Amino acid sequence: MILDHLNLYVSDVVRSRAFYEALLPPNGLPLNRDFGEVAVGFGDRDYAVLALVRERGAIQTTHLAFRFESRDKVDELYSIALETGATDNGPPGLRPHYHEHYYAAFVFDPDGHNLEFVCHEPQ
Repeated sequence: MILDHLNLYVSDVVRSRAFYEALLPPNGLPLNRDFGEVAVGFGDRDYAVLALVRERGAIQTTHLAFRFESRDKVDELYSIALETGATDNGPPGLRPHYHEHYYAAFVFDPDGHNLEFVCHEPQ
């Protein structure tokens, strides 16, 4: 089984689109659906793997982890996220309580979703 797609509920699609456009397209998930202020989608096929969908009520935050093959990419995405409006939730570093090579960084996106950039490979 493979996860097919995910809807991430956001309070402001335009703001979230700008944030995620700095992270996703350069890493293989281009913007491929645009419904203006209602929703946008990112994906490497003809459908959205990750959709940002407007929620008018309270946002239920979630945790999303994006895996990379190098620790340098983790560092890079962490920096880009902070430059694009994220809030720090844990700088890049080893998390040996998960496993020996677990290298990750954490940020909160503009709606408070906890994003993780992770590499499981040794240095």
